[in-house]
Amino acid sequence: MAGIYIHIPFCKQACFYCNFHFSTSLKLKNDFVAALLKEIDFRKEYLQNELVETIYFGGGTPSLLLETDLQFILQKLDCTFNISKTAEITLEANPDDITKEKLKAWKNCGINRLSIGVQSFFEEDLIWMNRAHNSTQAINCINNALAEGFENMSVDLIYGTPGLTNEKWKNNVHQLIDLNIPHLSCYTLTVEPKTALNKMINEKKVADINPEQQAEQFILLMNWLNNAGYEHYEISNFAKPGKRSKHNSSYWQQKKYLGLGPSAHSFDGESRQWNIANNSLYIQSIINNNLSFEKEKLTRIEKLNEYIMISLRTMEGCDLNNVKEKFGVQEANELLINAEKYIQQKKIANINGRLILTTEGKLFADGISSSLFFEN
Repeated sequence: MAGIYIHIPFCKQACFYCNFHFSTSLKLKNDFVAALLKEIDFRKEYLQNELVETIYFGGGTPSLLLETDLQFILQKLDCTFNISKTAEITLEANPDDITKEKLKAWKNCGINRLSIGVQSFFEEDLIWMNRAHNSTQAINCINNALAEGFENMSVDLIYGTPGLTNEKWKNNVHQLIDLNIPHLSCYTLTVEPKTALNKMINEKKVADINPEQQAEQFILLMNWLNNAGYEHYEISNFAKPGKRSKHNSSYWQQKKYLGLGPSAHSFDGESRQWNIANNSLYIQSIINNNLSFEKEKLTRIEKLNEYIMISLRTMEGCDLNNVKEKFGVQEANELLINAEKYIQQKKIANINGRLILTTEGKLFADGISSSLFFEN
């Protein structure tokens, strides 16, 4: 079983906090689509005819693509790979791109799941983030998507921004609960290097983030969504039963996936590779029949560390029996010994041989994971 990710590297404007690869110029979009179709041919052997269960259009802003672009890409994938007839096909979409006409077009193409980047329902927060949509579009796009039958939907929210009070945060979350949105992805604001936000904070033009506020809003989020019947199945992701993101879950289960487009990553179970993060160089390399990418083969210890990091982020946790079978009895025993201090601190629970982060432990997920890593 495998997945396919397609990176669409274009946006109308740059959000201040974003460090993903994208361009605000659309002049290369047509050349990009042509190059992407050609890359699919180049990579046709990568998944070795495994059944593809998920296709995910991410970015960037995939909702900028025309219906014909999506049709060409999906048709090319269908005739190149072994695509499941019931594949989950997700399109990331910005609220300002979501119209009734586009929703119908996306359904017509075969898109059966939307991931909508709302981030906030408050105008002042959207302006602070430099989002392209406004608060009216934020709520209208969801209602329109529901009206067009897109019941399988995820909505993104950001918390821990300087202007977001707990009351406003509650309003954002409860709007989605009241709409019975089946999946929420909620991210704490992080200040990444080389972003506009980082520059503005360094120049004292905007307030810095408050880690205590972020932790408090994360705890509130977990309580609200637990009470509303959502599974907290991954640190940043919450779903009604049966509504988890199949594509993202495949990453956390370390399934194989093919990444297409500039900066896209791929994993074949043994190695990782990633395409060049430059639109014009990506296109030119494909024109020259020489896809530009870097590759690394994972060592046994790197695979173990990845499993520790990814599994601890999920509600199923890190399975010591799995560690024992794949990496050895000694490694499983050493991992349990190293985790003991967190068990004593009630940040990790050992439940039937699975190391699972507690509510408090989730506040320190990255630090706990990295402290449990084995040396290469």
